[in-house]
Amino acid sequence: MSGICDGRVVVVTGAGRGLGRAHALAFAAEGARVVVNDLGVRLDGAPGPGSPAGQVVDEIRTAGGEAVAHGGDIATMEGAASLIATALEAYGRLDTLVNNAGFLRDRMLVNLDEDDWDDVVRVHLKGHFLPLRHAAAYWRAETKAGRTPVARIVNTSSGAGLSGSVGQGNYSAAKAGIVGLTLVAAAELARYGVQVNAIAPAARTRMTERTFAETMAAPTTGFDAMAPENVSPLVVWLGSPAAAGVTGRVFEAEGGRITVMEGWRPGPSADKGARWSPAEAGETALKLLAQAETPRPVYGT
Repeated sequence: MSGICDGRVVVVTGAGRGLGRAHALAFAAEGARVVVNDLGVRLDGAPGPGSPAGQVVDEIRTAGGEAVAHGGDIATMEGAASLIATALEAYGRLDTLVNNAGFLRDRMLVNLDEDDWDDVVRVHLKGHFLPLRHAAAYWRAETKAGRTPVARIVNTSSGAGLSGSVGQGNYSAAKAGIVGLTLVAAAELARYGVQVNAIAPAARTRMTERTFAETMAAPTTGFDAMAPENVSPLVVWLGSPAAAGVTGRVFEAEGGRITVMEGWRPGPSADKGARWSPAEAGETALKLLAQAETPRPVYGT
C-alpha cells in the first residue's frame, strides 16, 4: 500500500521519544525511509542511558519499514553534517528534514544562569539552523546539477515562542527565533525547490509533563487529545509532495485541532507626517492600543 511519503528519505531530529518518535513512526507508516536522530540525553540535556534512536529504528523495521539511527549532536557543525551524510550514505538522497530536537532548563529570568540560556538556545535554535544549512547545501547542489528537488523542512516552534511562557525565557526566545528562521529559509530556499514551515505543537512529552501535568494526563477512555501522535499527521503532510505551494507558514497543532497562525501584521496605525513629541507619541499610542486586538496571554499568567 502506497503512502503519501512513499520512497522519500526523511530525517527527524530528537526522534527517540515523544513528538520526534511519533513523527518518525508516522513517516515510516507512509512509506518513508527514516533517519532517526537522537543524542539520548535526559530532559535537561545531560547524558542519559541507552539509545532511544536505535529503539525507534527497531520499531520501524519490525513494522516492515526502513530506518537508520544517528546519535550525533546536531547543534554542532560536525554532527549536523554527519546527520545529512547519514541519509545520503544510507539511501542516496534526502527529501525532508524535520527539526524537532530540544530540551528544557526552566528558570525565572532573575535566576536564569548564562549557561542555561546558552545551552537551550544552542540546542533549539542552532540545532535547527545547522541541519537546515547542510540540507539546503545539498538541495542547492542538486538544483545546480539540474535535479530540482521536491524538498521539505518542518521546524518546531512552540506556543511559548508565539506567546511567551513564564519561567521559560530561554526556551521562548529560542522558539520565537525558530519562527524567524523559518520565514527567512522559506524565502531564500524556494529557488532550490525547498518549502519550509513550522509547527507549534501541544502534546504530552517529557518537556511538557511538568508544566501541564493535570491538563495533559492521558484519559482512561476515549480520545487522548494530548497524545504526541495527534501532531504527526500534519507534520507528515507538510513533509510530503502533497503540501505543494505551502511555505513560510506556522501551524498550531493540538489534539484534533489545526490552526494557521497569522503572526505579526500591521494593526491600527497613525502617521503625523512629522516628528512626534514624546507626549504626542504616548497619546497616539494609547489611542491605537484601544483599537488593537488584545494579545494572547503569556503562559503561566
